[in-house]
Amino acid sequence: MAGPAVLFVCMGNICRSPAAEAVMRDVARRADFPLTVESAGTHDYHVGEKPDSRMHAAATARGIHMRSRGRQVASGDLAPGRYDLVVAMDHANLDALQRMAGRVANEPPSHLHLFSEVLDDRWPAEVPDPYYGGDEGFEFVLDMLSAGCPRWLERLDHSPADDSATR
Repeated sequence: MAGPAVLFVCMGNICRSPAAEAVMRDVARRADFPLTVESAGTHDYHVGEKPDSRMHAAATARGIHMRSRGRQVASGDLAPGRYDLVVAMDHANLDALQRMAGRVANEPPSHLHLFSEVLDDRWPAEVPDPYYGGDEGFEFVLDMLSAGCPRWLERLDHSPADDSATR
């Protein structure tokens, strides 16, 4: 992989995490920051499927191109060094990732994070799942991802492992 790598995770990998992947890819492209970005789900409900059509439409209207297909997180995704950051959209998915990584909640691997930890208290503690709601839920999720992804990129850009002087 060229540059750091990030994996965004939600439940089914058709709404929140593929949207985060697309937003982050766009943020990194505009910053000219080499980054590998992927997404996955903790469940196998939508393996192989395209993103939810409502999320796709909302993202496309903002010029954000979603191109991933649903996949389930594999244990190898959580191995040290595979991804610099694995970012869960909510606590339930973070807990699932911690269990999969073989850790207890009070000793999470340092690369597992909750998306909202980079946001201030004007945002909810979790990225809400818009799947069962109306169009405004998809817009809100995109707003939240658009606020948080630049902050995640800043974390990667200033990480101790970053020894590049060219950024």
